[in-house]
Amino acid sequence: MKKLCIFDFDGTLFDSLTDVAKCFNKTLEILGFEQLDLDSYIKSVGGNIYEITKLILKDKSTPENIESVKNTYEKIYHEDLKENTHLFDGMLDVLEQLQEEGMLLAINSNRSSDSIRYFVDKYASNINFIDIQGPIPTKTSKPDPYGVNIIIEKANVTKEETLYIGDSITDIQTAKNAGIDCILVTWGYGVDDVYENEYPIAIVENKDELLKSIKKNL
Repeated sequence: MKKLCIFDFDGTLFDSLTDVAKCFNKTLEILGFEQLDLDSYIKSVGGNIYEITKLILKDKSTPENIESVKNTYEKIYHEDLKENTHLFDGMLDVLEQLQEEGMLLAINSNRSSDSIRYFVDKYASNINFIDIQGPIPTKTSKPDPYGVNIIIEKANVTKEETLYIGDSITDIQTAKNAGIDCILVTWGYGVDDVYENEYPIAIVENKDELLKSIKKNL
């Protein structure tokens, strides 16, 4: 019986890639690097900001270039209005229904905790997330289960009572490393072969299927 749902942020709860790509391309243009299309960014996201930057720069990913792009991007993204970032259709309804059912809710992401809270306060202020775990500088980020384990401990539930919902191979690996069940959603930024992975207990295509799969385990 599941008591806790831990959600990934980017690609699962929130559609954020357009703004991320826009700010990275502005960064790359300023620093004289080749800009990328949206599909290229889909293949690069999932890790922490250092890992994403390294993938974006490819053969130009020297430590100096990574640091320069990362720092410039973070400044540009912070100042951007991020008008294209919003909850995926139906996800607020999912969160509201689960909250009404008494399910504990949390977020685990490689996006900074402050950034997650900004969007949660803006678009889902009525949802009481028991914890939000972004990357911690002194710890390894997802797919390391450090953040998941903190959430589980705070929720005072067992791993058998916990469910991870994500959209990418990073999320599957995070759940597997934590020893918890996982549901994979198809509306995010996962590449095609991720849907062939055998670890998720369900792969869902819309919010109704997601709710049904979660409630099946209540």
